[in-house]
Amino acid sequence: MPSLGDAYGDSRWGDRDPRAVYAGIVVFAAAAIAIVTAIVLVATPLSDTLGLGKVGSYRIAGVIAGLGVPAALLGVVAGLPASRRQRVGVGIGALVAVAGVVLYWHAYPAHWTASESSLAFHTAVVYFLGGCLALWFVFSALASYHVRNNPHGTVSLRLTRQGETRTVEVSRDEYQRYARAVSDGGEDESVIREIESKYEE
Repeated sequence: MPSLGDAYGDSRWGDRDPRAVYAGIVVFAAAAIAIVTAIVLVATPLSDTLGLGKVGSYRIAGVIAGLGVPAALLGVVAGLPASRRQRVGVGIGALVAVAGVVLYWHAYPAHWTASESSLAFHTAVVYFLGGCLALWFVFSALASYHVRNNPHGTVSLRLTRQGETRTVEVSRDEYQRYARAVSDGGEDESVIREIESKYEE
């Protein structure tokens, strides 16, 4: 039988797949690097060094930064224990934002602000709607993650004994007392019996 500390100790990633967490970190880091690269491309003479010119650098920087923002949101939700609905919502929002980036690539500079057939407003609306949708589901995932990790001062313990599993909610103080009792040399069986007797009451 595993010790109480092993059975109920906090794992590093909780019930999340570590590969998904690492993938989220990598995607978020790549998105942050893309956004910084876009800023450097526009704000420094690097574009002249690369021979892009002002228009070319703005166009490429807009695409890189435009793809970086939804990628960052995807990275955040990949690292959280989000529901399938939240992940799909962020994915759809990111796809809409990418459609805005494609529209920007088509519109800039020929159909931008100084054109009779300007697509600047349309591009901004599509990108804004996609970003808002993705951001809404990211906030939803963050809010539900906070609620799961702060269950109003209680801790859920799953007790398995003789093939029967029960879930018991105890206060944080009780949990710490039980954990201290085991770490100070107490027996797991006696601690589990004490928790079970409290549950049966």
